[in-house]
Amino acid sequence: MGFARACSVALVGVEGVLVEVQADLEPGVAAFTLVGLPDKTLVESRDRVRAAVVNSGAPWPQKKLTVGLSPASVPKAGAHFDLAVAAAVLGAAEVVDPGAIADLVLIGELGLDGRVRPVRGILPAVLAAAEAGYRQVVVPEQCAGEAGLVPEVSVLGVRSLRQLIAVLTDGVVPEEEPVRAGRPDAMLAGLVLPGAGLGTGLARGGADAAEVPDLADVAGQHRARRALEVAAAGGHHLFLSGPPGAGKTMLAERLPWILPPLTRQDSLEVTAVHSVAGILPPGEPLVARPPYCAPHHSATMQSLVGGGAGIPRPGAVSLAHRGVLFLDEAAEFSGKALDALRQPLEAGHVVIARAAGVVRLPARFLLVLAANPCPCGRHSLLGAGCECPPSVVRRYQARLSGPLLDRVDLRVEVEPVTRSDLLGRGGRGESTATVAARVREARERAADRLAQTPWRLNSEVPGHELRTRWPAGSGAMAQAERDMERGLLTARGLDRVLRVAWTVADLRGRGHPDALDVAVALELRTGIARGAVLAAGAGAEP
Repeated sequence: MGFARACSVALVGVEGVLVEVQADLEPGVAAFTLVGLPDKTLVESRDRVRAAVVNSGAPWPQKKLTVGLSPASVPKAGAHFDLAVAAAVLGAAEVVDPGAIADLVLIGELGLDGRVRPVRGILPAVLAAAEAGYRQVVVPEQCAGEAGLVPEVSVLGVRSLRQLIAVLTDGVVPEEEPVRAGRPDAMLAGLVLPGAGLGTGLARGGADAAEVPDLADVAGQHRARRALEVAAAGGHHLFLSGPPGAGKTMLAERLPWILPPLTRQDSLEVTAVHSVAGILPPGEPLVARPPYCAPHHSATMQSLVGGGAGIPRPGAVSLAHRGVLFLDEAAEFSGKALDALRQPLEAGHVVIARAAGVVRLPARFLLVLAANPCPCGRHSLLGAGCECPPSVVRRYQARLSGPLLDRVDLRVEVEPVTRSDLLGRGGRGESTATVAARVREARERAADRLAQTPWRLNSEVPGHELRTRWPAGSGAMAQAERDMERGLLTARGLDRVLRVAWTVADLRGRGHPDALDVAVALELRTGIARGAVLAAGAGAEP
């Protein structure tokens, strides 16, 4: 009779649960039983592990073998348990010392030839192991860089089960045949899901400076450019409305590049989500730039907020965590899908309840909505011949519900591009680098003000805290309060005006928002013209 145990990690959303893999050998007819709520993929590991052990030169025990995954109440899914199951079986058969694997966390899929294949979700799995007190993990060699992002954890990357056995038995570690230059690495198959990264913008994360979309390429649109700068500086949600071809998509695509690079903690959060989702590019273990996710308007509610069969998987709101979620043709999305965004917009996370369990996914993103004013798109153009009846225009615009728009801080009417703007007669606008520098300075001012608090951006500060601890200047909010009495603003809208006013003040280098800053915020919030204060208030002195 032999017994051994090793450890692995079960992923529930983007969080890990430590799992103890126990192997027990007893006299009897040779059989292999796997218990502990395994899914279909994990049940099939019995054949993968047996073939991998035999092809690695180790004897397979001809006894009754039972492998238990504890805690049994947690559903286990995926092939990343293979390595831990194989190690536990070899420990029970006394091929390796059971004590040598008792404190090891092993993650990896086994091929029939014994090679260790990379898997998704390495970073959250190693984070969970570190939080549980484990300091040694074994992962596929291709994932060692991702696992190494977790501090105070010793990472061993192996290419095959033979190498792991040699390390555990103090033998000579065999050299595995490297991938020939110019040939694809079959071991990476399945690490990145086909089509999973479409619309996320991750492929451009490491782009050279020459490939960065330049804000100066946008013709005209001075008001929209200022609104984009305010949105980036304070983390405010933005709604762009205007005719087709005015530059709404170009503006949204340039927004991630004027955002500051991610902090270390934010990078780990984003990398964990993308690793679980299978969209982390090979060779880039850490996401350093804010992600950009632009789902098609036919996307379902589950693809936006997360879901799927069994344990829910991250949706677009989680893939855009700490980045930009751009919904082009927002009025064409289903109302159910759009209204599902209301909770994550407020909370910064999304909670999904399914029969398999409840999952909490991070979802703190900057939302950009873009829509035409009517089905034909010419309603806002003078003399353009819009043929949409007024009732059709009202129904089209009503597809974006009031509660959703109430959570959007900035609403800008994008004007059609004139011939002089398109030909560049008015001069090119500011570059991405110039605007990004101002955004970075504004965020630094906000961070200094919000030091020793749990918030970092003006958009994250609760309304009560903002009104009591960081109020605007004397009499500055008078116009906003009158708009609230007239029904132009809700109580939430008033708080959001104050948040935007603080962002405008940070961009201008002011210590407190004044009446001009509040007027800029009101114009951005309501769309009602308040004079020529917008161009002067966002980035320059009046």
